[in-house]
Amino acid sequence: MTVHHELTGPEDADVVVLSNSIGTDLALWDEQVPALARRFRVLRYDQRGHGGTPAKPGPYDLRDLAGDVLELLDHLEIGRAHFAGVSIGGMTGMWLAEHAPDRIAALALICTSAELGPPRNWRDRAALVREHGTTAVVEASLPRWFTPALAERPDVVAKFGGMLRGCDDEGYAGCCEAIASMDLLEELPRITAPTLVIAGRDDPATPPPHAERIASAVPGARLEVLGDAAHLANAEQPELVNDLLLDHFTRSS
Repeated sequence: MTVHHELTGPEDADVVVLSNSIGTDLALWDEQVPALARRFRVLRYDQRGHGGTPAKPGPYDLRDLAGDVLELLDHLEIGRAHFAGVSIGGMTGMWLAEHAPDRIAALALICTSAELGPPRNWRDRAALVREHGTTAVVEASLPRWFTPALAERPDVVAKFGGMLRGCDDEGYAGCCEAIASMDLLEELPRITAPTLVIAGRDDPATPPPHAERIASAVPGARLEVLGDAAHLANAEQPELVNDLLLDHFTRSS
């Protein structure tokens, strides 16, 4: 499968991979790329069925999504990289750090979870989208992605609502099923990559206790909880997230 991606920054610099959340495409990282690309080679990509990456028939699991990343790294001849992911992107990063530790130099987990139940809710969402399309989940998603003032701003509604409507229905549903079947808790202590965990204090999708559980299980992990941020904290508090990512990845290079 051809994974849609973009590479930015110095060709000889360490690589940072950016992995988007369910329902968004690589434009989720628009506020991070200019800051990171001054120091790193930045590789952002679309999850299968999102943005420019085609979908395969679902259901998926995290092995599938992580496999897409490994194939992309192999294709680009990148042996080892830093990795930052939001939501399902963070789940993908945890799987890689657990099962392909030689490929992950450092890990940043943003507004994510190692277990996000109940599974039935995600399977019901997959069924809804297969029947009615991703438009059916836009109205409920934006207030979970952003704090109230930002969730109603016309430019935010246009950009992020457009991303969600643009997702392939099967790709979105398959990613829902990957979340439903996910349980990364037991193997978190195996992660050896330096790990930064970022939570949004106002995140209703993956509240701070999810981040606390990850940070307490990963040896040496650092936890940061950001105020005035919901689920897409990197878009809502870009300067804070940029500073945290630059510091974390620079220290790990």
